[in-house]
Amino acid sequence: DDNLEHSQWLSMMLPRLQLLRELLREDGSIWVTIDDNEGHYLKVLMDEVFGRGNFVDTVIWQKADSPRNSARQFSSDHDYVFVYSKSPDWTPIKLERTDEANSIYANPDGDERGPWLPGDPYANKPYSRGLYTIFGPTGRTFSPPPGRFWRVSQERLRELDVEGRVWWGPTGDARPSIKRYLSEVGNLVPRTLWSKDEVGSNRTSKNEMRMLFPDAASFTTPKPERLLQRVFSVATNPNDLILDSFLGSGTTAAVAQKMGRRWIGIEMGEHAQTHCLPRLQKVLDGEQGGISKAVNWQGGGSFRFLRL
Repeated sequence: DDNLEHSQWLSMMLPRLQLLRELLREDGSIWVTIDDNEGHYLKVLMDEVFGRGNFVDTVIWQKADSPRNSARQFSSDHDYVFVYSKSPDWTPIKLERTDEANSIYANPDGDERGPWLPGDPYANKPYSRGLYTIFGPTGRTFSPPPGRFWRVSQERLRELDVEGRVWWGPTGDARPSIKRYLSEVGNLVPRTLWSKDEVGSNRTSKNEMRMLFPDAASFTTPKPERLLQRVFSVATNPNDLILDSFLGSGTTAAVAQKMGRRWIGIEMGEHAQTHCLPRLQKVLDGEQGGISKAVNWQGGGSFRFLRL
């Protein structure tokens, strides 16, 4: 109940978070969406339950499509997603590369290895063999700025230059950059800023619900299917088990089913029967909203609807 007084809300959340931690697998993670009303207090509570060392990061989800000019002070554009793990050595699954991520690579010198990015030649920390002066193709000399160091030795930089892996700029007199080739980079480390263009917004989710239930009352805090798809891509593998203890409109279960994950959804409200049940029946029938086309969802599977 989001309308509870602050201390009552925290008192309600504590035993639930403790139980969720017990239910969580040793290599599992928990993701909590929250706004500014209780977000920072919840963060302290989750630090206590899961341990500060198991705090992974805070994702910023851009939930708003446009500014709300009726706001008295600020138009709130985002919610938070707190990510905690059961074990401090938990690591996320890297995301598949996108055309947008690849588009920043270019090949201005026609390198046979393909598109590349100019990499920073300097080390983040002092490097014992990183203090030297080197001559560029035009005879210009280059040294690291005060307090900085080259990230490779002089011998290694010369080897890379002979191999064509050093970029001296279009005229050959720019600071050397070590090329990073698209063909040699892996998938993408998840970032903490998730835009509406990547994962959808509140408007996206309301439109998804409207397509499923044209005559139903809208939810106040629906989540777009692409948001859950991103979470499951980062945190789960096919056939993993996902628990949503506040199922709401059923988005978690719908996306889990489409992505080949097992799932459990818990909901006390009557919309468990009026919304979640018919929505998931539509999913099994192969409805084509949300992420269906992206994951080539054709329907199938089964679930059980139980009352406790």
